Amino acid sequence: MTRFRLPPELLDRARGFRTRTILGIAGAPGAGKSTLAAAVKEALGDRCAVVGMDGFHYTNEELERLGRRDRKGAPDTFDAYGYIALLNRLRTEQRDIYAPAYQRGIGYSISGAVRIPASVNLVITEGNYLLLDEEPWSGVKNLLDESWYVDLDGPTRIARLIERHVESGKTREKAEAWTLGPDQANAELIASSQAHADKIITLT
Repeated sequence: MTRFRLPPELLDRARGFRTRTILGIAGAPGAGKSTLAAAVKEALGDRCAVVGMDGFHYTNEELERLGRRDRKGAPDTFDAYGYIALLNRLRTEQRDIYAPAYQRGIGYSISGAVRIPASVNLVITEGNYLLLDEEPWSGVKNLLDESWYVDLDGPTRIARLIERHVESGKTREKAEAWTLGPDQANAELIASSQAHADKIITLT
């Protein structure tokens, strides 16, 4: 896994948010979105909460019904409207809010797994399609106060993603096929959205 040290300028930026702020972190699968979000969370502690877009994955059974099981992770395999509703709540409601979290090991989301306390200044939301310029995802950008796009060189990102799939239970052959097939198709679409980000962060 890529080692990540939070750049001081990013930490200073994150610490500067004094009122409820929603920071979106976008990027391709395996680019390091969760790593960056976790680094900011660790630095800010109770002032920060992290909620992932992945909690809005459709179940495998629903994807089977839709005929999209073999494209899990594509834009239309998420409950985008539910995710947008959550972001609206985070902007308007002064109360603790609960969000789902995706569990890679079992391949399902768990409802209410993440608590976003009313007291936090910074809510980080991370996911693939936060900056995508197509409906309904195009409704996300206006709900973010700031957006960062995480970039990582292709070979490193692909190697990380293959290992992630292996750790989740796929054989290496299937992990490589999925990474170079559906995941790569998604990555190319996501890369087209990076121009919409306020900051582009390149990991090495």
